[in-house]
Amino acid sequence: MLKGFKEFILRGNVIDLAIAVVVGASFTAIVSQLTKSFIQPLIQVFGGGGIHGGAFFIRGVAFDWAAFINAIINFIIIAAALYFFIVVPLNRINARRRKVEELAELAPESEDVILLREIRDLLKREN
Repeated sequence: MLKGFKEFILRGNVIDLAIAVVVGASFTAIVSQLTKSFIQPLIQVFGGGGIHGGAFFIRGVAFDWAAFINAIINFIIIAAALYFFIVVPLNRINARRRKVEELAELAPESEDVILLREIRDLLKREN
């Protein structure tokens, strides 16, 4: 039972997935800190500056619209990075693989394969 679990864990896909999760979490932390440290203060400066820049108040309750805009920008940066660094290359790899498979299907059979098929058919007829 433990041997099967060990084989499952040491299989490439599980290790690759674990690495992807760690790298993705690290990348998300970096982008979140970038937007929190640089972009949100810029939004607050354009929203009036000061302590209450980028927010409005109704009956003493703060509505921090700068933080919301910051979260949207954070999402867009992460989504764009995933698209351009993962989705696009994988789509290209899959397209190339499909093209190779299509070319392999269209390739004429070699003489060896044709002769082996003829031999197989002759043996079937004799039996």
